Amino acid sequence: MTFLQLLIIAIVQGVTEFLPISSSGHLILIPFITEMPDQGPLIDVAVHIGSLLAIILFFWREVIGLARGGFATVGIGQAPEQKRLLWWIAIGTVPAILVGLFLKTGGYLESFRSTTLVGINLIVYGILLGIADRVGAATKRYEDMSLKDAIIVGLAQALALIPGTSRSGVTMTAARFLGYERVEAARFSFLLSIPAVAGAGTLAVLDLAEATAAMQWDAFVAGALTFVAAFATMAFLMRFLRHASMLVFVVYRVALGAALLAFF
Repeated sequence: MTFLQLLIIAIVQGVTEFLPISSSGHLILIPFITEMPDQGPLIDVAVHIGSLLAIILFFWREVIGLARGGFATVGIGQAPEQKRLLWWIAIGTVPAILVGLFLKTGGYLESFRSTTLVGINLIVYGILLGIADRVGAATKRYEDMSLKDAIIVGLAQALALIPGTSRSGVTMTAARFLGYERVEAARFSFLLSIPAVAGAGTLAVLDLAEATAAMQWDAFVAGALTFVAAFATMAFLMRFLRHASMLVFVVYRVALGAALLAFF
């Protein structure tokens, strides 16, 4: 793959992974719009790993807190609140892992790489995002996470394995319906994604080991570029949500979805 293609993929992934507009859906569209060859699932996973590293760095305080919770779980130190949040995030991750394993082992992932499916999901889940953002209360913070909330948002996250849904979008939608503030819904969404994205990367280890040296280098470059784009986008989004609603993302999703259904 050329550096230009890797750069385009990284920018698209880095921006759309954290904006609620579906990163996987946009990655699938790249070959159709640019006439470049499909980057394939290996590059898709590499850019998700770059996004994961950006989350860990951006939310380093929360990640350290969760690590303290992990040590407390095995009897090292006392961090009851962090321990509770760690467990809720772990439990909320289970649905996505189970569904991901089922789709991976069953060979269903490639069948989802359809522009029609992306278009439909962009519209449907975009409208749901708009409704949740309008009617949802704004009284809860990330620290208020309960087991019920973690399970509900975790079930929503499992839906994001279908392109066009948007992992951040569908989890923010669920969190807003549950009454989380916009910024807190985003924080909850990103932290919940850490084990899920890490799990997806683990599933790709065998594919990476079997890849050629050129493919491995392409995956590394794409992941590194994505890290930079993702970190910048995350910083922008967290500031944006303090002063604005999700409406701009809803309009974008519906317009893009309608265009895909009309032209593809």
